[in-house]
Amino acid sequence: MFSPGSKSRLTEKDLGRFAGDTLRDRIGRAVCRAGVLPRKEFFEAWEVARRARRLFRGGRVMDLAAGHGLLANVMLLLDDTSPCAVAVDTVLPPSAARLHDVLADAWPRLRDRVALVSAPLDDVALHESDVVVSSHACGALTDRILTHAATAGARVVVLPCCHDAATCDPGALGGWMDAALAIDVRRAARLERAGYRVWTQTIPAAITAKNRLLLGQLDHAVSRVRSQDSLESQDTDSGLRSQDSGLRTQDSGKITDVSRET
Repeated sequence: MFSPGSKSRLTEKDLGRFAGDTLRDRIGRAVCRAGVLPRKEFFEAWEVARRARRLFRGGRVMDLAAGHGLLANVMLLLDDTSPCAVAVDTVLPPSAARLHDVLADAWPRLRDRVALVSAPLDDVALHESDVVVSSHACGALTDRILTHAATAGARVVVLPCCHDAATCDPGALGGWMDAALAIDVRRAARLERAGYRVWTQTIPAAITAKNRLLLGQLDHAVSRVRSQDSLESQDTDSGLRSQDSGLRTQDSGKITDVSRET
């Protein structure tokens, strides 16, 4: 039985499984010809990319913890208005270049528009107009990607995995739900607190049991309101502190000794 969740590589023997004229099947045939990609990664990349593009068009695509970089390529194939894509990982597999070359042979417009970069996440500069995507960044790496994207105000799409309660944050929700779900709920809540509009979706469980997809876009109206609320709160606190300081200046002895009065 052909399982989309298998880690076996797609090879030319699987070409017949992608016999249609759809974009998915055409990409599938290219991946089979490359012969380097686990089939699980193909189906994950396709499902993540098509959901991302339903919401987020244009922008530079930043594929973080990219692995073979298929997600970056598929994002461009689904929306040609993006100028380019960058696939970043600390160590990219050597076969990432092979996969991109085969895809560029099938779609020449991909050539010179997808950069494969080996670099630490902290060295990656993001911009508000970017679309940040990440499929199965392990454990707390997903949290770092969300923080990095939110700091820049970029649109973000993550498919988390390896939910480790020791390194991720399930909060106090463990009494109601399993730790992995609690961690993802907290992630969505943190994005909302950062002024993001959040969407929660799933990809087919037949591909992966870790199938929760989190998408977010900075809501400028909400962000402005929260910033104003924060400023007003700071002004109020500052005013109270100033009044308190004035009272202390006027009658510091009484305030200092109030606990001793009988």
